[in-house]
Amino acid sequence: MSGVEIVPLCDAVGPMGESLRRPLPETFPGSSPALWERLREEVPQVFGPDGEWVLRFHCFVLRVPEGATILVDTGLGPEDSPAASWAPVPGGLLGALAGIGLAPGDIDTVVLTHLHSDHAAGAAAKGEPVFPNARHIVQRTELDWLEGGGGPVLDDIVRPLQRAGLLHAVSGDTALAPDVAIVPTPGHTPGHQSVIVGDDALVVAGDVVLHPAQLADPSVTYVYDEDAAAAAATRAALLARMRGGVLAAPHLHVPFVSVPDVWSAHGG
Repeated sequence: MSGVEIVPLCDAVGPMGESLRRPLPETFPGSSPALWERLREEVPQVFGPDGEWVLRFHCFVLRVPEGATILVDTGLGPEDSPAASWAPVPGGLLGALAGIGLAPGDIDTVVLTHLHSDHAAGAAAKGEPVFPNARHIVQRTELDWLEGGGGPVLDDIVRPLQRAGLLHAVSGDTALAPDVAIVPTPGHTPGHQSVIVGDDALVVAGDVVLHPAQLADPSVTYVYDEDAAAAAATRAALLARMRGGVLAAPHLHVPFVSVPDVWSAHGG
């Protein structure tokens, strides 16, 4: 991976709030009782005391040798962010960055895998960009989708970035640095994108994979996917091409997962 360093930053840990929380079989359509029984034994840390899903909210820093410092996703943001209605705000991203010696102004590029509040809400606070020197990259398809629907992420996050001239919409594959590129991975949202490091050696995959259930069975969908069939196809294709690589997924119980290890463990 040409010396690219990837550092996970834990923004928060906790279950969804009542406004979005559903029983796990409803949250992940296509899952079976046998699958949940097995997962409770294999990965008990993703279940709360009442059986609810306990999410990790991770962001990732990529340090390119003699190049850019790239932040993938910006987490939940402050207590009054667009994520506050359902997620465990405030996020701890800025403290986690400080812990590895980075200030907000040190970030050169922010990649927003998609424009859901738990991935984008930390990009602005009180109407101002949090990372003032960074270009913030989204897929044009994602921006068009959000602008078509409106809402607090558009008003409180996207608009401040646009006013500051920091939001950059791209279309399709986009190189960020040697051995670092963005690729579209649609389904969860129309313009969802992932970051590939090396020759599929590591993929920061956003919400392509949300839960270990989807590693055990990539056909298991998610109730909040915009296009569940497309998301499942994207997930299966990405995991198949990544055999031998490492998946970085924000909501899993660990920030990095070896794809062969996971598939062999679950019979994939």
